[in-house]
Amino acid sequence: MCGIIGIVGKSSVNQALYDGLTMLQHRGQDAAGIVTCENNRFFLRKSNGLVQNVFHTRHMLDLRGNVGIGHVRYPTAGCASTAEAQPFYVNTPYGIALAHNGNLTNADVLKKELFHEDLRHINTDSDSEVLLNIFAHELHRSGRFALTDEDIFAAVRGVHRRCRGGYAVVALIMGYGIVAFRDPNGIRPLVYGKAETEKGTEYMVASESAALSVLGFNLIRDVAPGEAVFIDIEGHLSTRQCADNPGYSPCIFELVYMARPDSIMDGISVYKARLRMGKALAKKIERVYPDHDIDVVIPIPDTSRTAALPLSYHLNLKYREGFVKNRYIPRTFIMPGQSQRKKSVKQKLNVIDLEFKDKNVLLVDDSIVRGTTAQQIIEMARQAGARKVYFASAAPPVRYPNVYGIDMPSVQELLAHNRNEEQIARKIGADWVIYQDLEDLIACARKGNKNVPRFDTSCFDGDYVTGDVNQRYLENLERTRNDSAKNQQMNKESAEVIDLHNVA
Repeated sequence: MCGIIGIVGKSSVNQALYDGLTMLQHRGQDAAGIVTCENNRFFLRKSNGLVQNVFHTRHMLDLRGNVGIGHVRYPTAGCASTAEAQPFYVNTPYGIALAHNGNLTNADVLKKELFHEDLRHINTDSDSEVLLNIFAHELHRSGRFALTDEDIFAAVRGVHRRCRGGYAVVALIMGYGIVAFRDPNGIRPLVYGKAETEKGTEYMVASESAALSVLGFNLIRDVAPGEAVFIDIEGHLSTRQCADNPGYSPCIFELVYMARPDSIMDGISVYKARLRMGKALAKKIERVYPDHDIDVVIPIPDTSRTAALPLSYHLNLKYREGFVKNRYIPRTFIMPGQSQRKKSVKQKLNVIDLEFKDKNVLLVDDSIVRGTTAQQIIEMARQAGARKVYFASAAPPVRYPNVYGIDMPSVQELLAHNRNEEQIARKIGADWVIYQDLEDLIACARKGNKNVPRFDTSCFDGDYVTGDVNQRYLENLERTRNDSAKNQQMNKESAEVIDLHNVA
C-alpha cells in the first residue's frame, strides 16, 4: 500500500506536493519522495521516514519546477531500505521518474525478461523498479526523438500487455509532462482533478480525492481501469483507454480501512460506505444475538468510528469513546514486523476506565487481520473492569493473502485462517465475535455506485480477479514476505549499518 501524487502547475509545485503527500501519509509511513523538473533537469529528494521528517527547508528549496510527482511508501514487496524509496529514475529514454502503488504478480518473470530480452538491469527487489523499466522499454520502442501523445499511450498499452497485478502509476517524462495510469482491473485507486488559477489551469493526479480537495483542486473523475491520462508541461490534458479488455474490480478493502473517510473512490463516498457497514452489522447482531446484553458500543479509533455510530443508533445502545489515541504513533496494521505491532498497541491507545467498569462492552473495529491489536485491546478492556467484552468487525473474516499491494501476504499470520468465529473469540479473548457478511459488505459498497460490477474481495474469499494467482505463487509469497522474513531482512539491514559505522 502506497500513496502517489503528480502535479502539472503554473508555478512551483514543491509545497503542493509536500502538502499532498501529508494527506496521503496514512497510505505509507516507511519512506517518502518527490521529484520535480525544471530546465531539463530532475530534482529528487527521497528517504525513509514520514513526510515531515524527510523534507526539510533545504530540500524543499532544491525541488524546483512547475511539474513533479511524489510518493509515500509502505513496503509490501522488497525491503524497507532507503534504496527502495520512490520515485525511481532511469535516464533512458528521455529521462523518466516513476512512482507506483500496488503489486505486480508476475514481477519475477518480468525481471528475467528485462535482463535477457530488454538488456536492462534491476538494482533492487522492488517491483516498482521493474514496472519503471517495462514502461521505459516500451517508450523506447517508439524510436522517435520527439514523443507524441500516441507514443506515450502506446507505451502504456505495452505495460498492460506485459504486467499483471494491481497498480496505479504516475510517471514524469523529462520535457514532456506527466502520465498516470491504472491497471486494467482498476484494483488500486487513482483520481485526477484540476484547479483554475490566475496563471491558468493546473492538473493533479493522486491516490485519493482528499489530497485534491485540500489543495484546491476539483475532482474530475477516477482514472478508468486500463486508462492513461497524459498532461503535458503546457497543461494540456488527454486521455486514452490503453487496455485490450479492461474490467472493473476496485479493492473493497480501501473502503473498509485504507482510504480516508473524506475521499471519494470509484464514485463511492468512503464515509457513506462505512456508515452503511455499521448499519448492516447492527442488523446481523439483531439476527444472531436478538437477546444480547450489550450495555455500550465503543469504537477502536480511528477508522471504526464511522461504522460504530450507526451500529449503536440502530441497536438503540449508548455510544461512548473508551480509548484515547496517541496521534504520534503510526497505524499498527502497516508496521513492518509483528513484534513492533505488539509493542505499539498500548503506546497508541489508553483506556478511559469508567466507560468499561462493570459493563458489557461491544468493541467495534473496521477489520481484524492478524488479531494482535484486537487481543491486546480486549485485555485492556477487561483490566479496566468490563464484565463481558464482545467484538464486532465491520469487514468479513480476512482468510486469504492480498497480492495486489496490501500487506496481507502470509496466510498463517491471518487470525481467521482455518478458524471459525468461536475459535477466533477464544484466540483473542472475547466472549463472542461477529463479522460482517461479505454479501452485505459488497452491498454497502455498491450502493454508492451501482455501475461497479465487481469488487476485488480476494482477502475475504480467495477469488483473485487477475486470474494468474495459483498455489505456487501464494506459497512463494508466504516464504518471502511473512513477518519472519521481514524481521530477518531488518536485522540484515541493521547489521550492514553497523558494519558501515565500524568501517568509518
